[in-house]
Amino acid sequence: MIIQLLFVLVAILIGARIGGIGLGVLGGLGLAVLTFVFGLQPTAPPIDVMLMIVAVIAAAGCMQAAGGLDLMVKWAERILRKNPHHITLLSPLVTYFFTFFAGTGHVAYSVLPVIAEVAKETGIRPERPLGIAVIASQQAITASPISAATVAMLSMLAGYNISLIDIMKISIPCTLIGVIVGALYSMRVGKELKDDPEYQRRLAAGEISNDKYHTADVANHGKALTSVLVFLAATLGIVLFGSIDSLRPVFQAEQGSVHMEMSHIIEILMLSAASLILLLTRTDGMTAVKSPVFNAGMQAVVAIFGIAWMGDTFIAGNMDAMRENIFGLVTDMPWLFGLALFLMSILLFSQAATVRALLPLGIALGISPYMLIALFPAVNGYFFLPNYPTVIAAINFDTTGTTRIGKYLLNHSFMVPGLIATVVSVALGVLIVSI
Repeated sequence: MIIQLLFVLVAILIGARIGGIGLGVLGGLGLAVLTFVFGLQPTAPPIDVMLMIVAVIAAAGCMQAAGGLDLMVKWAERILRKNPHHITLLSPLVTYFFTFFAGTGHVAYSVLPVIAEVAKETGIRPERPLGIAVIASQQAITASPISAATVAMLSMLAGYNISLIDIMKISIPCTLIGVIVGALYSMRVGKELKDDPEYQRRLAAGEISNDKYHTADVANHGKALTSVLVFLAATLGIVLFGSIDSLRPVFQAEQGSVHMEMSHIIEILMLSAASLILLLTRTDGMTAVKSPVFNAGMQAVVAIFGIAWMGDTFIAGNMDAMRENIFGLVTDMPWLFGLALFLMSILLFSQAATVRALLPLGIALGISPYMLIALFPAVNGYFFLPNYPTVIAAINFDTTGTTRIGKYLLNHSFMVPGLIATVVSVALGVLIVSI
């Protein structure tokens, strides 16, 4: 088992280093080693999770192609510029709700330069709002009803009669409070901007431009608003169907009456939203395929395909040994499983891939499904190493130099806000389910 685990970890590390679809395809190579070398029987690939993510990404890509995300960024810019002195508290809320609504943290890219510019104009150290804003965009993934991670969680806990609202009523307040606590800490991070030596050096050297940044204009406001409203309606529909079982269609089967599966509802509603956006706004479908959201989402699908399938196969093939060695430990201290989720997310750079790879182990070890939901925000650990795209983007957008990677790599601008938000979210979740 140890040798197999080493092959799994090596595949993950090399895949993460390659980037893009590297994580997924290296998972396939690791699966080949487990199957053909060690003789493990491959489990079923995570088809339902992948198809749900494809449907959501298709709708989000169409909304972006129609200008919907640009319109949302314009709204965000207006809010931030009207309240510049509260930017450290407002910016994480903006990126949180952007991600919550769109289901992907990549929508934060468009807001980060606005945050950096408004902070600089106001004389506030940009590191303060930028650091927690990036963390908020990650935390919201585990609260969003249509994110790949939540979809994976919902599908895997379906056997416990867990509904979407069961996940959201724990994850939303916990992650939101965690982000707010992180923002309150961030308000006192570092020296004031006017006293920062790096900022003064760049200012004296003429490296800081006085040109004001403004987001791109929305080409067609009507089309953009239509796409946002259609996407929002589909999201609300998913929440309603996932919260009220009586709304879901009932079909007759051999075992009696059965409700329509939530995976099918998510797929149908999101594909319908995508088609309505294209039809009502007359947007070219190829433009949606080329959108950054669609590109990032499809990379996540490939990652889940390879990594989750490899992880499932390894866990299923070694379940007896795992139960014998760690069952008692995890039962007595379930928070250890949360630590495992956190560490795995650092390697995988994906909440959804982490959930799909490790949750089967938590279920097999008998951890309560509600405790698994409480530990869900622990999958937001990929801020730990400062090489995730939104982290790098935030550093680059801060022309003052206050948002940075420290001398010792791990003492970067996102570490403490990220740890605070994650620990507070998980602790609150554990407290709620314990009560």
